[in-house]
Amino acid sequence: MIKNEKELNATIKKCTTSLDEKFAGTNGKRAIVICGGTGCLSSNSAEILAKFQKEIEARGLSDKVTANKVGCFGFCSQGPFVKIFPEDTLYRGVKVEDVEEIMTSDIINHQVVERLLYIDPVTQARIQKQDEINFYKKQVRLALHGCGVINPECIEEALGYGAYQGLQRALHMSRQEVIDEILKSGLRGRGGGGFPTGRKWQFAYNQQNDEKYVVCNGDEGDPGAFMDRSILEGNPLAVIEGMVIAGYAIGASNGYFYVRAEYPIAVERLRKAIEEAEEIGLLGDNILGSGFNFRVHIRLGAGAFVCGEETALLNSIEGKRGMPRPRPPFPAVKGLWDKPTIINNVETLACVPFILREGADKFAQYGTEKSKGTKVFALGGKVNNVGLVEIPMGTTLRELIYDIGGGIPHNKAFKAIQTGGPSGGCLTAKDLDTPIDYDNLVALGSMMGSGGAIVMDEDNCMVDVAKFYMEFICDESCGKCSPCRIGTKRMLEILTKITEGKGTMNDLHELEELATTVASNSLCGLGQTAANPIVSTMRQFKDEYLAHIVDKKCPAHICKKLTQYHIIPESCKKCSKCARNCPVNAISGVPGKEPYVIDQAKCIKCGLCLASCPFKAIIKK
Repeated sequence: MIKNEKELNATIKKCTTSLDEKFAGTNGKRAIVICGGTGCLSSNSAEILAKFQKEIEARGLSDKVTANKVGCFGFCSQGPFVKIFPEDTLYRGVKVEDVEEIMTSDIINHQVVERLLYIDPVTQARIQKQDEINFYKKQVRLALHGCGVINPECIEEALGYGAYQGLQRALHMSRQEVIDEILKSGLRGRGGGGFPTGRKWQFAYNQQNDEKYVVCNGDEGDPGAFMDRSILEGNPLAVIEGMVIAGYAIGASNGYFYVRAEYPIAVERLRKAIEEAEEIGLLGDNILGSGFNFRVHIRLGAGAFVCGEETALLNSIEGKRGMPRPRPPFPAVKGLWDKPTIINNVETLACVPFILREGADKFAQYGTEKSKGTKVFALGGKVNNVGLVEIPMGTTLRELIYDIGGGIPHNKAFKAIQTGGPSGGCLTAKDLDTPIDYDNLVALGSMMGSGGAIVMDEDNCMVDVAKFYMEFICDESCGKCSPCRIGTKRMLEILTKITEGKGTMNDLHELEELATTVASNSLCGLGQTAANPIVSTMRQFKDEYLAHIVDKKCPAHICKKLTQYHIIPESCKKCSKCARNCPVNAISGVPGKEPYVIDQAKCIKCGLCLASCPFKAIIKK
């Protein structure tokens, strides 16, 4: 039990020494760490870890080698990852069957397994160390501090890597001084809105009340987003510390983590971190002998996207249906159980310990004038290097997509990047040199959002993209207000009509009117931003909408009912394979004598003919 600051310092010193020895190998041992993030776990990283532990024991190396899990390395498209200290050797794409080779070659004979090293796609050079890979070179890990480095289920490693040093400093400051430090840092909410975190804390601090609350919004629901999940899985104690600091700053004694139940690994590690912190006295009553009491609770969400909206989230915690409340009053004045409440998302709270530990100026040295620090993105879609990325604000979209993301697969042309998820918009090639920050993205018709970044190439249909997001919004609308409930449904119907080749020019006018109506009359942010993907794609890709409506064609050949399959007569070998595979007998011809022809009236657009032709004589139009 750590009862005071002196005991904490002694514990931190001991843990830091132990962790440094592990990294440097001065403890006489080599350390094997395996990615324990969800992505790598889905590719059998738990089995890889178990195999390493079994091999270490079987070979009598328990006194010379350790093996354990760490959080997400970020480079998800290359996982599972295995890293060896002190050499800092990084192996990617490791399989269970590779473990014995790594043990024999690297651990015993000190010979790097070359075939498992990352290969630079340009130079074809094999790269041994993580920091020398382009994917990592421009990243700065502040919110992701400790992810891919420490065991997320070991509080000693977290303490050895900086945990609770921020809180320690905060407890030597007045509550107002802590808020001033957050204000000075320029930290803005990483959940999407970008509201200054210090101002939100100030509002709650100024309220006179017998009870206040801190809520962590871990209800990450954007399609393709996994930033908050990875932080909670990789270093949950950092987020807990951020919540405790927030609680001290505003005078709260209880905090609630609201995490979706679809994140079982994150929930499990968060729960364990809370239990460990309570056991050693870093949560609960009289933390570090300061007289400050703070307890942390977990509430599980059922996966409703609308509960990412802060007032709907509060209703859910209270056991009510997850539907938004009218504002004002804002949660900082009247929030959880009508008490002053601050709601910050996972990434925001993960930044707080760094600010208090290193100082506001250190945080503010990164970023732009109005957007300080770093931002975590889940980079996905049509990009070579899919994964979790943390970059300084002000990094350009081009750097994100090409330098870090490695460009577009198969040398396809870049078409757009969707930022902000369903609430955001599409940015095109003309925007690639735009520095990423809150205000720049909004000015371009998109938004930061929580950090999802989906890259699209020439093969994406932008009308279909808008339809995808509208389907999501319709499914996730709570139905409380009619503009969102009805308006989004009508917009989806029109988009479906257009993708089926039944659209008219009047439909574009109706989409514009509906977009304005829904945005200006919906109760919460879900409805107010629901039409953004439509507005954005119509502005940037009007020609694609016109092609669907006027020409009855999908330029990207994605919209099934607008796609036609044709057999090139001069390329047809008259083998009849396409006809034999057609489920509706829409293809006719004479084997060995006449080229085959597709009857467009009978064709159901299944694509089996295209897949079955060995001579590439069939094309999509």
